[in-house]
Amino acid sequence: MAIMNLLVAFNGTEASEAALRYAASLAKQRGAHVTALLVHSAHDTFDTTSRWIPREARNLLADAQKGIVSEIVEQFERLRPTLGLGDNLVLRTQKGRVDIVLSDTARSFDILIVGRPMRGDDEHVVLHPDRITLLAGRPVIVVPEGYDVEARHSHAALAWDGGRAAARAMSDSLRLLEQQGKVSVLTIGPPVGSLDDLMAHLKRHDIEAVHEAWPAGHSLVDSVVSYCKRHDPSLLVMGAYEHSKFREDFLGGHTAQILREISIPILLSH
Repeated sequence: MAIMNLLVAFNGTEASEAALRYAASLAKQRGAHVTALLVHSAHDTFDTTSRWIPREARNLLADAQKGIVSEIVEQFERLRPTLGLGDNLVLRTQKGRVDIVLSDTARSFDILIVGRPMRGDDEHVVLHPDRITLLAGRPVIVVPEGYDVEARHSHAALAWDGGRAAARAMSDSLRLLEQQGKVSVLTIGPPVGSLDDLMAHLKRHDIEAVHEAWPAGHSLVDSVVSYCKRHDPSLLVMGAYEHSKFREDFLGGHTAQILREISIPILLSH
C-alpha cells in the first residue's frame, strides 16, 4: 500500500501535536498530503436545543464550545509554518461523535494517525484509538505525547502470533517496514502457522527480519513493553483485539495495556 494520503486527528493536545509532526515527517519523505481533522462534539449529558434550557444558557454553552474550537485552530495555525508541507497540509473541522467521525473519514485515506489519549483531555475532543481501530477498517498509528520524530532508530518491531489481526497489521505496515529495512519479529510460545514463511515474506520485501522469542507463559504486555524499552524501535506493529473487545476489556486487554505503557508509535490494525 503506497502511503500518499494521511489523515491526522488534531485536537490540540500534546499527543495530537506529536501525531501531526509524525505525519508531516512521513509526508515529506513521500511527497504525500496530510489532512488534519478536528472533530468536536457537544456535551451528551443534555440536549442544548431543548426548550427547557433558557436561551441565555444555550448561548453560553455554544460560545464556550466555539471558544475551545477556535483555540485549537489557532494552535494549529501556529504549528503550520514549522511543518514544512505548504499546500500539502489542510485543516478541517467537523462536529459529531469523535470516534465515529474519525472512523468514517479514515476509510478514504491510506492511514490515520492519532495522539495517545491522556487524562485531562477535553471531553469535546477526546478520542479512543482502540475503538477507532475496530471501526475504521484502516490502520491507525498512535503517537505518544512528546515523541521526537527526529530521533534515530535502528529498526521496527512486529508483534506476531500468526493470527488474522497480526497478519493484517503486517500487511498494512509493509511500506513503513520496507523503509526501516530491519524488523524484529516478537513471538511468545509457538506462533500459529509457519514462521519461516513470514520471515521469507519480509525478506522478499527487502526487509531484514530477526526473530525474538519468549517461551509460552510469558506475559505479552511485559515482554513487548520491556523489549521496546531496551531496544527503542521506531515503530511497534501489532494486531488489535484478535479476540472480541468485550472479552479483552473484561480480562484486562493486551491492546489497551500496551497503548498505555509504550513510549513509541504503535501501528494497530484489526
